[in-house]
Amino acid sequence: MSAKIPVCILGATGTVGQKFVRLLAGHPWFEVAAVAASSASAGRRYGEVVRWREQSELPPGIAGLTVQQCAPPLAGAVAFSALDAEVAGPIEQAFAEAGAFVVTNTRTHRMEPDVPLLIPEVNAEHLALIDRQRQNRGWHGAILANPNCSTAALALALAPLHQAFGVEKLFVSTMQAVSGAGYPGVASLDILGNVIPHIGGEEEKIERESRKILGRLGPGGVEPAPFPVSAHTNRVAVVDGHLETVSVGFGRRVAPEEAISAMQDFRGSPCVAGLPSSPDPPIEVDVRPDRPQPRLDLERGGGMAVTVGRVRPCPILDLRMVLLGHNTVRGAAGQAVQIAELLVADGRLGERP
Repeated sequence: MSAKIPVCILGATGTVGQKFVRLLAGHPWFEVAAVAASSASAGRRYGEVVRWREQSELPPGIAGLTVQQCAPPLAGAVAFSALDAEVAGPIEQAFAEAGAFVVTNTRTHRMEPDVPLLIPEVNAEHLALIDRQRQNRGWHGAILANPNCSTAALALALAPLHQAFGVEKLFVSTMQAVSGAGYPGVASLDILGNVIPHIGGEEEKIERESRKILGRLGPGGVEPAPFPVSAHTNRVAVVDGHLETVSVGFGRRVAPEEAISAMQDFRGSPCVAGLPSSPDPPIEVDVRPDRPQPRLDLERGGGMAVTVGRVRPCPILDLRMVLLGHNTVRGAAGQAVQIAELLVADGRLGERP
């Protein structure tokens, strides 16, 4: 690649926007050419307006960029969107109409029939929806959606099991970190020493999105996977990392050893496996009885791997397990960057080095 592909970040000052900045600094294929945020920040240097919360230093080259308003045109063939869902819709559509590939973390477009909802290792073939979207909407760019943060980890762990054995029923209960609510997020007096057994809209997202991701691409769009999903979501006093307890029913009894083997052997296509952000392996199975734990296992695969543990028989369904995913990396900015890398590898954006 003679030159890196310019990209921009929408909602760059927020929690996920900052994660984009960190992950894209020094990326081998992409270079941040523009950052955008609300009108209150526009016109000032990024380093002056952002309340930087990443553990690494704010990259000086990005700190010096002038914050622009979230409206096209902005420099960048890809627009990574970390906007609030309340304002994202028309802004993302405007960028796609102007010719950009918009990779969004918001819920706004996820369930639209011509928008691919992507986990590259799982359903890279859904990228073909881009052609239908462009034809339907008459624009030169496209919108590609990243799933809900809990769904991202869950669907990745389920993919090899669904492929090998056919999921027929699914029960999941989540313990979700406070960073999933953004910053400042949940008030300390609400969450410290407490568990909140409700996250607005989260259960519905898991139930709908996991079936779209694991569904088949047909002539009429994505045919959702046919199994029912029952989800419970809880906010817990953990900074990063969503832990999920899962029970799965199949068409036959599946031994834990079979499930473990399927997950350990799972890889994306060779195209996906070679992307800079793709972990190897994407699913790590830990056989220790007290793992995974957010404090100990969150950064596996640079935050892009899902860790699965406690795989054992379920007396009600067939199999139960615990999984852990990094909600702001695999569940947000990291996977969005991986989706943009897939665009390059698929020949839809720039050159692959």
